[in-house]
Amino acid sequence: MAFELAHAVVYVTNMSQMVDFYTQTLGFKVADRGPLGQEPTEIVFLTKNPVHHHQLAFMNTRKDAGPSNNLNHLAFRVDSLDDVKTALQAVTEDPSASGVKPVTHGNAWSVYFKDPEGNGVEIFCDSPFHVQQPQAKEWDPQMEIEPLTSWTKETFESENEFGPIKEFYEQQTQNQ
Repeated sequence: MAFELAHAVVYVTNMSQMVDFYTQTLGFKVADRGPLGQEPTEIVFLTKNPVHHHQLAFMNTRKDAGPSNNLNHLAFRVDSLDDVKTALQAVTEDPSASGVKPVTHGNAWSVYFKDPEGNGVEIFCDSPFHVQQPQAKEWDPQMEIEPLTSWTKETFESENEFGPIKEFYEQQTQNQ
């Protein structure tokens, strides 16, 4: 039986700031929202995928402002390096995002950042390679796909399990 992460629910202190950041900066759409239970609790459902009612939900029940203590990070896979770069530009230009950093794990090109309430977020696309994890190195977002692919290969090819990511995924599928 295969599992795909369908959504995450995050407790927030400032609902309007979080909804604004995820809709205006990251391009999510509000799918639904409303009261939850009898307390003044609101839940807002957001999605970027038209066949998913929601990928994220926010509940205004977080008690403590400050650094997030309810998750390490949310990770969103995108289709291409251009999409990662577009996300990087958007969060770099938004002053409510912090800690923006491009990171590669050899198997992905990512941008990590903190949302307005300090929750970690990663937006990534696969690289053509698999490499045993954990790995983390900064990459230059000014690089185009060909030089970045070459740099990634040169940087990680001596690491354990380095090879084509398609072969890794095929092996994972066979082992299920």
